Amino acid sequence: MQGFRRDRVRRSFLAAITFLTLATLAAAAQDVALQLDSQHTTVAFTLGDILHTVHGTFHLQRGSLSLHPDPASRKISGEIVVDARSGDSGTSMRDRKMHREVLESDRYPEITFRPDRVDGTMLLQGKSSVKVHGIFNIHGSDHEITVPAEVEMTLDHWTATLHFAVPYVNWGMKNPSTLFLRVSESVDIDVTAAGTVTRP
Repeated sequence: MQGFRRDRVRRSFLAAITFLTLATLAAAAQDVALQLDSQHTTVAFTLGDILHTVHGTFHLQRGSLSLHPDPASRKISGEIVVDARSGDSGTSMRDRKMHREVLESDRYPEITFRPDRVDGTMLLQGKSSVKVHGIFNIHGSDHEITVPAEVEMTLDHWTATLHFAVPYVNWGMKNPSTLFLRVSESVDIDVTAAGTVTRP
């Protein structure tokens, strides 16, 4: 009788261990959610011309990402959306020209980045230097890009800095240069992102 009880206890214990193991594996397989905070995320642009360098900003409209916890998978998904109409360089005449002739922001009000993979090891805790590959949409057209990123993650918070160039003329947008003003055909973008982390 005692042997039967010991055997039953042993089977119950093994079943519990098996259940906990499966539950842990299932949780580990779920994506980590990264939410962007628009109040603590900045999107800045820099455009050079003959006389001086133009600096400006755009506003983040929304953003959320899903990162697979297995570093070997390198999978990331989601979308970061910037309000194209919010572009502001500090000079109303220059901004009107930018919105009407270059971005055509009334017609194309959103600039988006949809990442699909991470090149390098993304640590779920600590600092990582990686490259994020995805599709950048501006002026109604998709463009494949790879963006270097410095990322830091804690249990419930994350930050990232990204720098890349947008060759807007090669991508089909108008060069706003005039007879007396020559500007670069590429604009530098610097993003400082911050937000919350939701783990399975």
